[in-house]
Amino acid sequence: MVTNSSERITISTIDWSKPVVEWKSTLADFGRRRHLSYTMDFDSRAHVFDEPGEGWTEEAKRLHMENRERTKIGLVREFGEIFSEKKIENFVAIGTKPFSVLAYHNHFFDQVRRAFVIGAYYPALVGACALGERILNHLVLDLRDFYKSTPEYRKVFRKGSFDNWQVPIDTLEAWNVLQPKAVTEFRALMELRHRSIHFNVGTYATLKEDALSAIHHMREIIDQQFTAFGDRPWFITGTKGHLFIKREWEENPFIKTYYLPSSPFVGPYFAISFDQGLQFHDHHDYGDGHWSDDEFAAVFEARSLDQLAKAE
Repeated sequence: MVTNSSERITISTIDWSKPVVEWKSTLADFGRRRHLSYTMDFDSRAHVFDEPGEGWTEEAKRLHMENRERTKIGLVREFGEIFSEKKIENFVAIGTKPFSVLAYHNHFFDQVRRAFVIGAYYPALVGACALGERILNHLVLDLRDFYKSTPEYRKVFRKGSFDNWQVPIDTLEAWNVLQPKAVTEFRALMELRHRSIHFNVGTYATLKEDALSAIHHMREIIDQQFTAFGDRPWFITGTKGHLFIKREWEENPFIKTYYLPSSPFVGPYFAISFDQGLQFHDHHDYGDGHWSDDEFAAVFEARSLDQLAKAE
């Protein structure tokens, strides 16, 4: 490590009250840092209701079943004892809540999920559809100024909101903002929304199934577009346990708007602690020079415990 001095701007001297995008390029060791994708917003408890695999040991099966029973007790405590078996069945049906970068949709999606669990299927259905529309609106309104030179901009620059989903979906697809699978899921949710929100007597007969489908579409949209962990084009590959954003993607409008504000700008020897809440620790100065994404990944993979930053 390079010893910090008054001539060098490091993370120990910057103004943390300012957004990271305003000061990160001034750091002396800017070239040796990357944005860490990290979130604590997820719920994977539904996995404990999967049946043990054929190759599991008896000890693994025992621990799995014990974990399942503890999870059941926790769900009853969380959602109430009345119709608890049905609530657990609903909880398992909606599946996991994906790892997602912190954004406006997280709390709303949690409310949609909870509505379904307690059997409030119509609020869950309407809520999932409304959340899909809200995400589309946010994406276009938040990002359109980055695309003023495109033909699509003329169709959206004066709009304050969009209730015709086709316009924002087509626009975001043309701007290469949406992942291909997210486009597919948005179109499927759009069809379900049209059939469910507008009067349709058939909704009564398929209410639970439609609500579940809407939640699954919404879950896949969030996972495809806002995941904190996964195989996405903006993540550096080859870093076990953590994901970092590629340098070339830092100026991408979507990444710049939704990922960077909540993604710590760290070096390869950063550390995380939870003793006093979630805290990130890092060395003040990684020295001069620029690492490629592959070089950063190699240094991260080769790090040892004694190289990790310590809490100050």
